[in-house]
Amino acid sequence: MAPYGAFLLVSFGGPEGRDDVMPFLENVTAGRGVPRDRLEQVAEHYYQFGGVSPINQQNRDLLAAIEKEFAATGIGLPVYWGNRNWHPYLTDTLAAMAADGVTRALAFVTSAYSSFSSCRQYLADIDAARGTLGAVAPRVDKIRQYFDHPGFIGPNVSAIAEAAGSLGEPVADSWDLIFTAHSIPVAMSAASGPAQTAAGAGMDVSPWPPGDAYPAQLADAARLIAAQLGYSRPWRLAYSSRSGPPAVPWLTPDINDCLADLAESGSTAVVLAPIGFVSDHMEVRYDLDEEAAQTAQRLGLRFARASTPGTDPRFVSMISDLVRERLEGATPVALGSFGPGPDCCPAGCCGPGARRPAAQ
Repeated sequence: MAPYGAFLLVSFGGPEGRDDVMPFLENVTAGRGVPRDRLEQVAEHYYQFGGVSPINQQNRDLLAAIEKEFAATGIGLPVYWGNRNWHPYLTDTLAAMAADGVTRALAFVTSAYSSFSSCRQYLADIDAARGTLGAVAPRVDKIRQYFDHPGFIGPNVSAIAEAAGSLGEPVADSWDLIFTAHSIPVAMSAASGPAQTAAGAGMDVSPWPPGDAYPAQLADAARLIAAQLGYSRPWRLAYSSRSGPPAVPWLTPDINDCLADLAESGSTAVVLAPIGFVSDHMEVRYDLDEEAAQTAQRLGLRFARASTPGTDPRFVSMISDLVRERLEGATPVALGSFGPGPDCCPAGCCGPGARRPAAQ
């Protein structure tokens, strides 16, 4: 197997103070011509939380947990962390790795699925950082998608069960389950790689045929989670954080529309499971904990939001398992209909389809 000299945690990044917010949003939307007033609207979401996104601290916590896991399981790789859109930037991290003598690294991206914004754009930003450094830049190989790995499915099952328990009586056995993820443009979804369009609960999926990978993988993860949870009622998949011109179609239904539909159909309680995220982003804290929660309250729905995997020991152990696949040739584990994804993305997979969505 290829000799790796380091492990690299790659994430989106987020502001850590009020003065960081606008520069961060300008980084995220660079070259897209997003109007200043739109950025100011999004900035208000961050200002409600003191200008601090939860993602960087959650990455620090995850990094510490990974280091501890590696030490306990005999993985002798130093651990680094680089972001696409805020400090520590990928370019700076790769420069530090090069200075430490690292020539090849294995990268874990904090996004479990296939799409331009959740896979291909991370690869592009890694390549851009390497291009900035030139010949001294370490080679970086990305670990495969892991949306159907037991270490991702299990923490989500437990989180949903805990959230449902918080609803209390008399809805203990009658709550509705909504899986949520960040929406992307329909054109981007159509170019998101080899998979099949999602058909919802009970979908019949063949392994890796052409189609919309992102919603199909989300639906497959949701199916696995619901099955392990023993949830026998119909579940729904909805999306949050839509942005961009109204004329450009994005994946639907929106979470708030989904809540309204459930209330109209007689639902009294809902659990939101943000399976599109491995840790809390502002899209989780604002779009779900604030906007969706307010919608549920207005509709008279009891509401609970399941936690993200974060530093759940099963999730951290999954990362070491994925590393061992590359270091030792360990057998890949996948519970879903698609089977383990490829180690290296095929040429043309996760194409852009449309311009990337703005961060919320």
